[in-house]
Amino acid sequence: MDDKHAIGVDVGGTKILAGVVSVDGHVLRRHERSTPTDTQEHVVAELETAIAELLDDSVAAIGFGAPSSTDQRRGYLYPTVNTPLGNIPLRDRIQERFGLPVGLDNDANAAAIGEWKAGAGRGVDDMLMLTLGTGVGGGVISEGRPFRGNNGIGAELGHVVVVHDGRPCQGICTGRGHLEAYLTGLAATAAAREAFGPSADAHRLVRLANEGEETAIEILTGIGRILGSGLGSFANVFGPELIVIGGGFGVAAFEFLIPPALEVMHREALEPMRSMARVEKAQLGTAAGLIGAAFVAFEALEAVAA
Repeated sequence: MDDKHAIGVDVGGTKILAGVVSVDGHVLRRHERSTPTDTQEHVVAELETAIAELLDDSVAAIGFGAPSSTDQRRGYLYPTVNTPLGNIPLRDRIQERFGLPVGLDNDANAAAIGEWKAGAGRGVDDMLMLTLGTGVGGGVISEGRPFRGNNGIGAELGHVVVVHDGRPCQGICTGRGHLEAYLTGLAATAAAREAFGPSADAHRLVRLANEGEETAIEILTGIGRILGSGLGSFANVFGPELIVIGGGFGVAAFEFLIPPALEVMHREALEPMRSMARVEKAQLGTAAGLIGAAFVAFEALEAVAA
């Protein structure tokens, strides 16, 4: 299989990133399209176009990372938060269109798989990843295998409660006090606007912190401490060797978030989990999701060959 490639497709709320990926995780070609927001058929049509742009004889399988829980047995997507995709047998639809094995997973799971196979988690059997961006996603690798819970619906780490009856969560989520309500770029933007006025956003907040602005540093420190509460709980539950922080906001603010996060994590985690887990920045950037989706495709290919 070493000479075979896979197409990985990272389905985001604003853009579709697709790429041809080798078995060692190198992106050979990539393609980007805007994600439609009107109808499901329009989104699927754009996904098919992105794949067709990249398809050649070396491609042996196709994989997707989608912002949704997945039914692994049926290859089915549950409703997504940020796109009109949902309740669709996407795996069968794409298999029929292109005649290749198709794998399907949650987008944060895919990013975690990408970092595990080709990024910060290479050589690690037990790790988890949090992606801090528009939302908070999570993925877990346990004993050298992706953890997917009951039929693919597990590892929604962004919806762990850290403040009882706290802030309302985002999108279609009806919960309160979830990590996602506190750790996103949207939450950082709201805090920045309260402190610096209506034109401020998360990007400006990080820039001001880099310039030494004390209020900006204080805001990011507060966000980091909430992150640490989550990390302490995850360390206790999963006992990971490595925790990877990714996502646009997570990477940009990493140097300000992690020191307070580690302080709280080390307070909340028990031994030996406290000493065992190290925290590192994601290495693959925006390519993590599409690389991970390609490895989901290779997994589907291996299942067909077995």
